[in-house]
Amino acid sequence: MTYTPQDPQAPTTEQPDTRAATADAQAIANDVVARVLARAGTARAEGGTVHTVHDGDQLDLEERTALRRVGGLSTELQDVTEVEYRQLRLERVVLVGVYSGGEREAAEAEVSLRELAALAETAGSQVLDGVLQRRQKPDPGTYLGSGKAAELADVVAAEGADTVVADAELAPSQRRALEDIVKVKVIDRTALILDIFAQHAKSREGKAQVELAQLEYLLPRLRGWGESMSRQAGGQVGGAGAGMGSRGPGETKIELDRRRIRNRMAKLRREIAAMKPARETKRLERHRNAVPSVAIAGYTNAGKSSLLNALTDAGVLVENALFATLDPTVRRARTDDGRVYTLADTVGFVRHLPHQLVEAFRSTLEEVGEADLLLHVVDAAHPDPEGQIAAVREVLSEIPGVHDVPEVVVLNKADVADPEVVGRIQRREKHTVVVSAHTGEGMAELRELIADALPRPDVEIDLVVPYSRGDLVHRVHQGGEIDHEEHLEAGTLLRGRVDEALAAELRRVAVAAS
Repeated sequence: MTYTPQDPQAPTTEQPDTRAATADAQAIANDVVARVLARAGTARAEGGTVHTVHDGDQLDLEERTALRRVGGLSTELQDVTEVEYRQLRLERVVLVGVYSGGEREAAEAEVSLRELAALAETAGSQVLDGVLQRRQKPDPGTYLGSGKAAELADVVAAEGADTVVADAELAPSQRRALEDIVKVKVIDRTALILDIFAQHAKSREGKAQVELAQLEYLLPRLRGWGESMSRQAGGQVGGAGAGMGSRGPGETKIELDRRRIRNRMAKLRREIAAMKPARETKRLERHRNAVPSVAIAGYTNAGKSSLLNALTDAGVLVENALFATLDPTVRRARTDDGRVYTLADTVGFVRHLPHQLVEAFRSTLEEVGEADLLLHVVDAAHPDPEGQIAAVREVLSEIPGVHDVPEVVVLNKADVADPEVVGRIQRREKHTVVVSAHTGEGMAELRELIADALPRPDVEIDLVVPYSRGDLVHRVHQGGEIDHEEHLEAGTLLRGRVDEALAAELRRVAVAAS
């Protein structure tokens, strides 16, 4: 058997320099895992979420914290009855990752594995240990090499873990093969993210979008058990290999499951499509009233909801956890000169965001493509902010119209960020602003930037609006710029600038009244 340095269980017939390289790679992997484990537990630590006066009462957060997983709880009935029925057993997990190359790739693997630990904790589990292997590419059979998979089985047994979480999207065959070796449940990064979305979705549309994504992920992964499920033929089928005992009802259980899933997916797509017109009607109403829109997008846990609260006092849920906000929130705000605009908070992104979620949430993400300005919020205190920026732009590139929307990179969490990192990003990005939604630093500059970037009305008006049409005067105050306003006997004299649609309506009313 030929030996590859990635498999520590193979015979030791390699050269001394190869053994040294393997030992170095193992030492690097061990150091990465140790640093990730040292930070384990921080994603859902008590007191980890810092709120400001702009965040309001946070009633949604109280509701969410009522559903908490607890340690030492089994699923046996006698144990469940001793605690609040909404509490669930705390899963005990071991993380698994693969990286190729040297120290740079190891650093990227550390960021990804740390994020996986935070995802696992957000989903409600306890990270016990981790295994990281250097390979040119994952093993097509078991993701890890055979020797490393056996080592993983020993770690799982020693730690008493009940779940293995892989830092990749596993093929169905890889997951089954790895489960056969480690003897516990194996899930991948995609399944973990889908689980968090299922926990946090609240709106009817959000729940439908998440369920659709889960079913798309599940469909190719349905698993049949035993020959009776996988080799039934229908009617008078009698081809090669189909003899006595193979003629049966026709559809296997797994085929019935697939049919049910496809039918459910078709129903969910119809429901989501039926919800789209209501959102488009609201959007068209804002456009008709010439209300400019600003979209907030960015990596998960970058502080988008905190920024929305700081700008509008919306009081939306803020939590130091990944994907805390799933349902889009639209709030009204005003520039310092009185112009009204809307701020839309969108779902956060992540590296390797499952394509099922991008497709399912496409209808709500289209809000970004319709905006007049995009605030791309970045966690400036993150170990790899450039990687976060690239991951967000990769997802945004799939949304129609986003390329035409002006983008401002908002470097959030400036109060805890490294100034050198902030300066590095500022040199790379064309339009940036440095803020802290927690302390208020830079918020005045951000508001000024938004006011300058929003489209301004450009049609001059000088006319009298009858007092019976106070609604039009109100619209001019909201979306226009007034240089002079005077109350005359015939009505309100307005001089200033408005958008073209409102100007036409004002002229019709003024002519009719004259």
